Amino acid sequence: MSKKPVHEIRLGRIRAAIWENETTNGTRHNVTFSRLYRDEQGNWGDSTSFGRDDLPLLWKVADCVHTWIMQQPYAPTSATTPAAAPTNHHSSIPVTNGVETPF
Repeated sequence: MSKKPVHEIRLGRIRAAIWENETTNGTRHNVTFSRLYRDEQGNWGDSTSFGRDDLPLLWKVADCVHTWIMQQPYAPTSATTPAAAPTNHHSSIPVTNGVETPF
């Protein structure tokens, strides 16, 4: 049995599947994009290749995906986030004195 996406967003022929992955740093999301098409026999298929005219809609779908992911609750694991350390709730980068500090 294959894992299903936690959410899908589709605008026209462009579709995004959002996948949830549990890690030692908490929940992370990955996204796959595809373009739906009909072949010569009229059967539906999908492709991960996009043409020039697909790009504006791909951008809009990507923006919707970003919004959806950012609206998901952030729950870091207690092993990765000390109680006294503030964090940016939309990133795995620790925050020190209000500034994100890369590892």
